[in-house]
Amino acid sequence: MVYDKSDDVIELTAGNFNNLVINSDEVWLVEFYAPWCGHCKSLAPEWKRAATALKGVVKVGAVDMDVHGSVGGPYNVRGFPTIKVFGANKNSPKDYNGARTAQGIVDSALQEVQNVVKDRLGGRGGRSSGSRGSGGQGSGSSDDVIELTDANFEEKVLGSKDIWLVEFFASWCGHCQRLAPEWAKAASELKGKVHLAALDATVHTVTAARYQVQGYPTIKLFSAGPKDGDAADYQGGRTASDIVQAALDLHAETINPPELVEVVSAEVMKENCNEKPLCVVSFLPNILDTGAAGRNQYLGTLKEVGEKYRKKLWGWVWAEAGAQPKLEQALGVGGFGYPAMAAVNLRKKKYVLLRGSFDREGIDELLRAVSVGRGRTEDLQAGLPDAQTVAPWDGKDGQPPEEPDLSDLGDLDVGGDKKEEL
Repeated sequence: MVYDKSDDVIELTAGNFNNLVINSDEVWLVEFYAPWCGHCKSLAPEWKRAATALKGVVKVGAVDMDVHGSVGGPYNVRGFPTIKVFGANKNSPKDYNGARTAQGIVDSALQEVQNVVKDRLGGRGGRSSGSRGSGGQGSGSSDDVIELTDANFEEKVLGSKDIWLVEFFASWCGHCQRLAPEWAKAASELKGKVHLAALDATVHTVTAARYQVQGYPTIKLFSAGPKDGDAADYQGGRTASDIVQAALDLHAETINPPELVEVVSAEVMKENCNEKPLCVVSFLPNILDTGAAGRNQYLGTLKEVGEKYRKKLWGWVWAEAGAQPKLEQALGVGGFGYPAMAAVNLRKKKYVLLRGSFDREGIDELLRAVSVGRGRTEDLQAGLPDAQTVAPWDGKDGQPPEEPDLSDLGDLDVGGDKKEEL
């Protein structure tokens, strides 16, 4: 365990993160870590010292991403440790890029406190409350709920590529009035990630009729990306925390797919495997065997599966068969031919080989098993060896080596005696 209750580092979870951090008026420094991460373990003593020094001044917390991975999703946490500074605008935390020492952490925290105080003096800080039952301080602002009408619905919602949750309400509806403060609070917490809006269905009847609104409140979900006008019914809870969690889960779906990187150096493996919960390593046939078209087909399959598992924050790398012999030997690759794949857990020093077909179904079957702790594991006794530095693939078909020119060999005396000419 990296942190325990005796530390001044506050344990943050999916259940308490919004209430403690997002709803707070205090400055927070939050570390997103994994207990198996070597850099996280190295940071822990400094993080604890900083938390003790800042006690009563700045909150210092930590999120175990192995357990509460959904917390880091909205903030694009892709490696460990990642440190975010939650200052005046909790919906847009800053990346911490300072020194990984207690002094560096403390200095950055105190600078952020000064920034918050200056904002408040300038009238830019604090929270506001609004109408429709938004409540008092800390309950969210109805100003963050976007007002929709028949006139602006098409442009704002259907013309957007963002996620929208739209409440269709009636001003006289008791259930709507009870939902209003929760809706406003959720809108404030989700600002910058997911749009929460409200439309008075008794006034703007054209849009309400389009979506067959027959009771109040009715909540419709408009997913991310281009919209064709369709909407899904929101089936989640009606408290602010329920709405926020459901929206953040949807937002996590918008995380960019992982980058598929060719292993051309030891640094590539370090960046994409050493600090990832899992590393998917593929070995593709020699370019002379497949050509560019065949290789791109394999890469396309890997990218397609990688997109499905993007929320896992795994590393994805590939190498040409024979280009990284030490890596192949360590992972027992070669006996099954090429293409080949291994899913590697460097923390546990274990790996699982793909023994089925190297296609979408076969790879998906392997990764589904690995993601729930199943599969025929092999020991990785000494970890992974450093990768060799090689030239990256240029994207073209390979060129076979030139054959020697044998046209002039007829005049050579290969037997030691000169032959008579006929």
